[in-house]
Amino acid sequence: MRARVESFEVGGLSVRLRTLAPAGRLHDTLAPTVVLVHGIGMSHRSFDRTQRHLARTHRTIAVDLPGFGGLPPAGRPLDLQELGDLVVEAVRSRGVGDLVLVGQSMGTQVVVEAARRHAETVTAVVLVGPVVDPARRTLLQQATDLGRDCLVEDPRMNLVVLTDYLRSLRQYVRQLRPMLRYRLEDTVPELPQPVLVVRGDRDPIGRRDWAAALAVAARRGVLVELPGGHHVQDRQPVAFARLVDEFRRVQTVEDLAAGGPSTGDTTTGPAR
Repeated sequence: MRARVESFEVGGLSVRLRTLAPAGRLHDTLAPTVVLVHGIGMSHRSFDRTQRHLARTHRTIAVDLPGFGGLPPAGRPLDLQELGDLVVEAVRSRGVGDLVLVGQSMGTQVVVEAARRHAETVTAVVLVGPVVDPARRTLLQQATDLGRDCLVEDPRMNLVVLTDYLRSLRQYVRQLRPMLRYRLEDTVPELPQPVLVVRGDRDPIGRRDWAAALAVAARRGVLVELPGGHHVQDRQPVAFARLVDEFRRVQTVEDLAAGGPSTGDTTTGPAR
């Protein structure tokens, strides 16, 4: 399975899309497309293993945001509303229909804004290791938690984090303030879509109380924990892909909470 990689500009900002799909479904508009949005400093590589598993049954698009993944920096901070619009415009320009948005870390802020502002297009939202916990909104606290997470992640993911951070440093510094100031807890309750919150059970950044509070705040929300750290989607790609697939298919989040994702490695609980 070979990815189709496209780099282009949206509103003067560079973006890259990496599309993987089952044979014959590269342009399929009959089912929702799963869109993967990375966190601050990262790139599509944080979703590489997950995307390959999801792409066995779904058309998938991993997004590299401006200034990340080796793309030219924007030269200014980008607010989350602008990034949410950019993601939807970029993927929709490739002829896709409905979207299931999956965001990790800062990517959770991006996909929530995309879902809020484009409710007619987004059918479901998945938040992996959401940020920023209001009890830990300072730069020092976030840096400390990031350091703790390095002790949890495997060496391969730590290498991905380090190399991605180094090549996105200029945009990374600019995006810190918008990320720290964004209040996910105020936006999630506005979403009409079902919301799945996923965290690693050893994640020091997306802590359990915070993740559970987001699931409760959603109109239709559920929390699922998988073994791992902040990049649990990389540590558990098979379980995570099955979870996203089941979430897309179930009629209500209560069905997911009652039945679980059938992986044997998860714990679930209804948000309401």
